Amino acid sequence: MRDETLVEWREWGEEAFAEARAQSKPLLLSLSASWCVACDEMDRTTYADPRLAGHLKESFVPVRVDVDRQPRARERYNMGGFPSTVFCTPEGEIITGAGYLSADGLRQAIDTVRETWDAKGTEAGRIPRALQNPDPPRGAVTAEIEAHFVEQVAEAFDGEFGGWGTDAKFPLPRTVEFAAKRDTERASRTLQAIQAHLYDTYAGGFYRYATNRNWAGEIHREKLTDENAALVRAFATGYLHTGEESYRDTARGTIEYLTTDLWTGDAFAGSQAGGDYYTLGPAEREEADPPAVDETVYADRNGLAANALFRFAGYTDDERARTYAERAIEHVTDTLVSDGVVAHFDGPDAESGLLLDGARVLLGLTAGTQATGEASYLDTAREIADALRARQADDGAFLDGPATGIGLLDRPLRPLDANIELANALIDLAALTGEASYRETAGETLEAFAGATERMGADVAEYGAVCARHVYDPLVIETPEAGSDLHRAAWRVADHEKVVVPSGRSDAVVVRGGERSEPAVTPDELLERASETRPESVLGE
Repeated sequence: MRDETLVEWREWGEEAFAEARAQSKPLLLSLSASWCVACDEMDRTTYADPRLAGHLKESFVPVRVDVDRQPRARERYNMGGFPSTVFCTPEGEIITGAGYLSADGLRQAIDTVRETWDAKGTEAGRIPRALQNPDPPRGAVTAEIEAHFVEQVAEAFDGEFGGWGTDAKFPLPRTVEFAAKRDTERASRTLQAIQAHLYDTYAGGFYRYATNRNWAGEIHREKLTDENAALVRAFATGYLHTGEESYRDTARGTIEYLTTDLWTGDAFAGSQAGGDYYTLGPAEREEADPPAVDETVYADRNGLAANALFRFAGYTDDERARTYAERAIEHVTDTLVSDGVVAHFDGPDAESGLLLDGARVLLGLTAGTQATGEASYLDTAREIADALRARQADDGAFLDGPATGIGLLDRPLRPLDANIELANALIDLAALTGEASYRETAGETLEAFAGATERMGADVAEYGAVCARHVYDPLVIETPEAGSDLHRAAWRVADHEKVVVPSGRSDAVVVRGGERSEPAVTPDELLERASETRPESVLGE
C-alpha cells in the first residue's frame, strides 16, 4: 500500500467480497501497479482526500488490486489502463468504471453509484461482453492468414514516422518480428524509431510507449521486464535479418540493464517504475535516487526474458546473455514449477496454472534447449505442455486460468496473445521432441481463432507468423552438439522462426515439411542447404 492514501484498502481476495455481501455494499476496485506513475499520483491526490476516504469507508468496500500479482483480475476489470477505478457488486459484476479520477471526478462517481445501488442493488451490475460469449470463431488455418497480416502490416504502417498506428505509439515488438522476415524495410524503420525515442541511452532498457504519433510526445517511462525482453528479441531479430550492428548493440544494452538493475540475484525482477528521473542528465542521475524496482520474480516475465536472451546468445555468441538466461529459467523451474504446473510467483497469494505463465516458461525452455542442448529443459517443457494440454477447451483454445475464483474469475477468457505464444512454443516442442501431438495441439489452438482473422490488425501479426509455421512447417536444422561450429552456424541462418535441434550427430541436416537435405559438414554448406529450403509462401520464397 502507498503511504499517501488515507483509504483503508482491503486486499483482493474472498474476505473482501464476503464483507461486501455481509454489509450489502458495492466494492470499489482500484487496479494499480508498482511501476505506475499515474497510480502514485492518484494516491497522493484523490485518495489522500479525507472526506473521500470517509465516503468510501461508509458506502463501499475498497479493494486494492495489484495488476501484476493478479493478472486474471487485471484482464477482467481493466478500464483501458492504470489506474483503473471500478465499482462492482458483491458478486463482482461491474456497475461502472473509469481510469484515473481526480477528487471531483471520484466524488461524482461515488454519488452516481450510490444512487444506482440504492435503486437497483445487485441488478446494477453487468458482465462484460467478452465474458458473456467467450467461444472464439473457429476456422481453417491456411496460407491466406499470413497474407492477410502482410497486407495489414503494410496498410497500417506510418510511412512518415515509422511504427503502426496514428495516435499513441507502442513498439509492438512481435509485429516488428513478423515484418523482419516479410517486410524488412518497415521493420527496420520501426526499430530505428524505437531506438531514437524509447531507448534509454544512459542506463539501457526501453520505456513503454509515446503518447503521440511522432514518438516525440509524452513518454511513459516505466520499464517492464516482459516488454524489455520482447524488444530484446525484436532487435536481435532485426540484427539477424539485416546485420545492422546498432540493433545488436541496442539489444545488448538492454540485456545489460536487465542483468544489473532488474536482476534480483536469482532471476529477473518484475519492473522498474517510471518518472521524471529518466529525464535527468547523466550527472544528475548519479545524484538522484532511481525509481523503485519491484523485485517479485514472475514466471511469465522470466520465461520471456530467458527466451530472448537465449536467442540473442545464439545469434551473437554472447556468453553473458546465455548464462543469465540459464540462471533465470533454472530458478523458475526450481521454485515455481511443480508437476508441470507453474505458479505466477513465489508467495501465499500466488495463482497457479495460468496460461501465460505456462506458455512463456515453455518458450524459455524450448529456446534453452536449442541454445544449450540441456536435456532437463526438454523434460520440464514436456511436463508443462502436458499439464496445459490437460486443460484445453473443447473448441481448441486455452483458458487464461482455472474457471474458478472470486468476482468474475470464474468466467473464462480465451486470450488470443497467450494462445498464440503457447501454439508457437508447442511447434518448437514438436520439432525438438519429434512428437507430432504437440504440433496437432498447436494447430487446434490456431484453428480456434482463425474465423476472426479478417478482424485482426497488425498489432497481432504474430498470429500470422505462427499460422505460417504451422502451414509450411518451420525450418528445422539438426546439428551436432551445442557450441559446435555447425550449431553456431545454424543459429545464424536468417530465419528467426526456425528450430535448431542440437544432437549427437557429426553433420547437419536441414528439414522442411518432411524433406531432408543432403548432410552439411561445414558452416558454409549448412548455410547453402538452408537457402535452398524455402516454403512457397506469400512472399514467393
